[in-house]
Amino acid sequence: MANAGKTIVVEQTGSPIRRPAVQRQTLIGLGLNKIRRRATLEDTPEVRGMIASVSHLVRVVDEA
Repeated sequence: MANAGKTIVVEQTGSPIRRPAVQRQTLIGLGLNKIRRRATLEDTPEVRGMIASVSHLVRVVDEA
């Protein structure tokens, strides 16, 4: 796998209040549940897809 060992840091920037339950569950799946909280995740296509689905609520801080 080309991305072996790569990580990505995401930060929650938006509130899940008044958002669909699927988006709230995606944030929880990413390890986020409060604004300004950060999570370090493995850089996989699955994680990238989750970030894309809630891109209006999170931002990518660092790609290492």
